[in-house]
Amino acid sequence: MTKFDEATQAIRIDESTYDVCLDPGYSIGGPLNGGYLMAVILRAVVDASPHEHPVSTTTQFLRSPRPGPAKVVVEQVKTGRTAAFTRARLVQDDVAQLEALVTTATLTAVEPLYAEEPGVAMPAVDDCVRLPDPRPESGMTLNAQMEMRFDPPTIGWLNGAPTGRPEARAYFRMAEPQDPDPYVLALAVDALPPVVFSAGLRGWAPTVDLTWHLRALPAPGWLTLLGGGRLIADGWFDEEVEVWDSAGRLVAQSRQLARVGRG
Repeated sequence: MTKFDEATQAIRIDESTYDVCLDPGYSIGGPLNGGYLMAVILRAVVDASPHEHPVSTTTQFLRSPRPGPAKVVVEQVKTGRTAAFTRARLVQDDVAQLEALVTTATLTAVEPLYAEEPGVAMPAVDDCVRLPDPRPESGMTLNAQMEMRFDPPTIGWLNGAPTGRPEARAYFRMAEPQDPDPYVLALAVDALPPVVFSAGLRGWAPTVDLTWHLRALPAPGWLTLLGGGRLIADGWFDEEVEVWDSAGRLVAQSRQLARVGRG
């Protein structure tokens, strides 16, 4: 079991309740990363489902839970032969922190009937760059859990030269050797810096709602994350992320609605 597996572990208490312990190693400077929190919820949902894979997840981020003990409460809405539908809540101190609606199914390794190529060509991994390590006092512990190599233009904001477009592109893998799986993908779809940084905005940009789809089980190796946005207005922005595996297959898609950065 890897550290990430342990950090997302859900222990069944009864048919609808799981004990979890939220790990402080997935902080983004105070709040815990939303992708990590989704992975915790999905561990419980999949355990309670007759199907193996979370193919669609919609999560609303009601509050920002703190590291420590919490519970995941699941409710089976409908169970069918090919798919099951589950409501899940991440609860801490008897207060719901996140609400999710998850569809589970069982994916197989079949050849797609149709598949597009990535819309953006990434440089080689060796031609991409890391972000500087965060200052210890920042409380930004998430970076230590994963390796990311960024397409250089999309992190021009670090040096005061944003592209002016909401975008982010990077290679991704866990810091501890681990083949990607659906729970790693849940983290990956929310691992990029907010795309509004590249548009010239800064600060913590809290996610309000995030939906992601598991399209295929990923091959071992680096994942490629392609992020972009379509509209920044009235204090809100959208962020869409595609995740491609080392075999060149689209394995996950996400869209989130978030608030423009504060502070």
